Amino acid sequence: MELKDIAQALVEGCREGREGENLDRLYAADAVSVEGADYGKGRETRGLDGIKGKHAWWADTMEVTRQEVSDPMLHGDDRFAVIFDVAAREKASGKEMVMKEVAIYHVADGKIVREEFFG
Repeated sequence: MELKDIAQALVEGCREGREGENLDRLYAADAVSVEGADYGKGRETRGLDGIKGKHAWWADTMEVTRQEVSDPMLHGDDRFAVIFDVAAREKASGKEMVMKEVAIYHVADGKIVREEFFG
């Protein structure tokens, strides 16, 4: 897959609630995910299984009430950015939150190898 195809597939999957499918199809097995802040588990997660665990935690903990995903913005032949604007409610407490972040995705050999979140 070319960069533009990977970027578009990621955005479409996020918009359609197919993030898990995105992980299996678009990410390298040794991909790295880096959060902008440490939420108690460290900022960096290594490996596809760890990244899947982050997604599972989010799905188990939060109810997304609104999500807007920008079109991908390509940078050279190995990176792209996406802006996420999300409103969510913590399932246990009902506490609501609004989050806007920029995600930078690094691609090598047709797979996402690193994602970094700024927000």
